[in-house]
Amino acid sequence: MRDGAEVAVRGVALPCLLGLRWFTFRGGEPSTAAPGRSAGVRDRLILGAKVAVDEVFFATEVLAGSPLAFLDTARVRAEVDDAVHLYEEAGWLGRPERYHATPPALRNLDITAGAAPGLPYLHARFASEYTPWPGEPGRERYLGYAPNRTAHAWLYRHPGPPRPWIVCLPAYRMGDPRVDMVGFRIGRLHRTLGLNVAVPVFPFHGPRAIGRRSGDGFLAGDFLDTVHGQAQAVWDARRLIGWLRAEGAPAVGIYGVSLGAYTTTLLASLEADLDCVIAGIPAIDFLDLMRANTASVLVQLTERLGFPWDRIRTMLGVISPLAFDRRPAPERCYLFAGAADQLAPRQQVLDLWRHWGEPRLAWYQGSHVSYLIERDVQTFVADALRESGLLAA
Repeated sequence: MRDGAEVAVRGVALPCLLGLRWFTFRGGEPSTAAPGRSAGVRDRLILGAKVAVDEVFFATEVLAGSPLAFLDTARVRAEVDDAVHLYEEAGWLGRPERYHATPPALRNLDITAGAAPGLPYLHARFASEYTPWPGEPGRERYLGYAPNRTAHAWLYRHPGPPRPWIVCLPAYRMGDPRVDMVGFRIGRLHRTLGLNVAVPVFPFHGPRAIGRRSGDGFLAGDFLDTVHGQAQAVWDARRLIGWLRAEGAPAVGIYGVSLGAYTTTLLASLEADLDCVIAGIPAIDFLDLMRANTASVLVQLTERLGFPWDRIRTMLGVISPLAFDRRPAPERCYLFAGAADQLAPRQQVLDLWRHWGEPRLAWYQGSHVSYLIERDVQTFVADALRESGLLAA
């Protein structure tokens, strides 16, 4: 039976287990249970088209999935067990903020002009200086990813007196200035609303990529790499924010979408005095995300092969947004989510909303990817920036 399960996992299941899903809907029609009007025929057709875009995205992820980590179960299990033991001994599972050391001030940046159609930017580079803790499992492997040692950010800065900054934290697979410009409507944030904008590049993404595509390696089944990658993303963003403040920023807000919203929640628990925190289409639990988008039989097959899901969940506590006692003030926090989101489970949005003290939450009639074209999202973001003081009233 074990041999048969292994063949099935190798041939079909593994790509889906990398945070993915089947090509077909699970459970019929997409949910539209957000507060608001009942949908007419035209609205339902439009919503269905938006959901179809989510499905195309999932399909490309299935085709690109790599099973390598899942075929090395013994190594992964040993690393996870060692990590849980270390994290318990250090007290990090009970106080995860202690796992995230305060990074040194950022002093030396290499800033050059970048070129993108219609919107010039500055390309900032600096030595990340992030390292996993001494003796932490996966440390040497992670330090071997040379592109991750250099941090990158795109800066859109107005000349003249200092202005407020919004730090945009990108989604999975982003990391190219042309993509990030569209993903955050940077032209609107920078030119129309008049903000300075900074977009850090996450580990494994863009110029820090180690695979064929931006993001390869971040969510590939080696969950120690995921822990270190997420910790480094927070570390680099904190250094960048500190530099912006040292340069005279009168206010700093953060705005993340999808994976960037996950990082936003961690930053908001670690970085004091943020003026505005916007989390869009947030996914805040990697394992629940996987289970929500994968047939349960495939998860069961990997469990039979010995993949340590329960221990992985415990280990991920050091980067779990809901595990942090420190929380930003609700009046500075804003959440938005899609009523028919096919990736981020609705419950994760509500869990974060409650954890943050029930701040303002807006549901739009769309899917995960469709946030890009939703007018309600753009209005909500502008309102959040204005209410928090980053924009003049």
